[in-house]
Amino acid sequence: MQQAMPAPLSPSLPWRTRLARNTFVRVIAGIACVMGPFILAMLLAQKLVPAEARIVWHHLLAAALSLGGYRFFVRRFEQRAASEIELRGALPGLLRGLGIGTAISVSVVAILAAAGSLTIAGGGNVGAAFKPLSEQVMVAVMEELLFRAVLFRIIEARWGTLTSLLVNVLLFAVAHLSNEHVTALAVLNTGVAGLGLCAGWLLTRNLWLPVGMHFAWNYLFDGVMGVPVSGHAARGWLHVQLSGPDWLSGGAYGVEGSLITLLAWGAAAAWMLRARA
Repeated sequence: MQQAMPAPLSPSLPWRTRLARNTFVRVIAGIACVMGPFILAMLLAQKLVPAEARIVWHHLLAAALSLGGYRFFVRRFEQRAASEIELRGALPGLLRGLGIGTAISVSVVAILAAAGSLTIAGGGNVGAAFKPLSEQVMVAVMEELLFRAVLFRIIEARWGTLTSLLVNVLLFAVAHLSNEHVTALAVLNTGVAGLGLCAGWLLTRNLWLPVGMHFAWNYLFDGVMGVPVSGHAARGWLHVQLSGPDWLSGGAYGVEGSLITLLAWGAAAAWMLRARA
C-alpha cells in the first residue's frame, strides 16, 4: 500500500521553487485555491442577489469556481495538467461512484427498515426532492477537492498511502465535530466514510468516483428520504421516521450516527481497498 517516497528537494534549487514544492505549503495553497473562489461566490451571491433568485445556480457556480481554483493550483504549483478533474471521460467514474454510494445507502435503509428503526410515513411534494440537489452537488465537489484531491493526494506523495489514509480519516472526522447533535459514533462513522471515499479515489486516481459516492449518500438521505444528514435538518420528498436506540437509528444526527452505517461504509471501504490492491 505504501508508495515510494519522493526524492528530497535539492538545496541547489531556488528558494522559491523549494518553497512552492514544500508539502505543507502545497496543502495550504491547495486549500486556499479551492476555498477562496468558493467563499467568494457564496458571499457575492448572498450580498448581491435577492434570496428568491438564489436557486441552484449559485451552488453550481461555487462548485465550478472551486474546480477552476484547483486547476489553477495544479498548473501553478505542480506545473502539469489537472487530469484528475478532467470532465472528458468523467462519466464512467461518476456513474460508478453513484452506484456504489446508492448501494451503501440502500443497504443501510433496508437493514434499518428490517429492524423497525426506519419507517416511511408518507410522501410530500416530489418537487421537494430537487431543492437540495444543487447544494449536494456543491458539497460533494468541494469536500472531495479538499480532502481527496488536495490533502490525500499531496500527503500520499510525500509520506505514502497508509500515512495519508490515517491523516485523511482523522481530519475528515474532525471537520464534522462541530455539527449539531454529533456523537462519538457519528464521528467514528464519518472517519470510516472518509476511508471509503479515499478508497474510491485510489481505484481511479481521479475525483469523479468519490464525488459520485459522496453525492449519492448525501442526496438520497437529504433530498429523497428526508433524513437529517450530518446533523443538518431533514428536507426532501419522503417523510421518514427514525426510531429506536440512537446507536441503531442515529438519533437526531441522522443515519450517519448509526452502527449500521459504520458497518456498511466499513465493508465498502474494505472491498474497494482490496479491489485496488
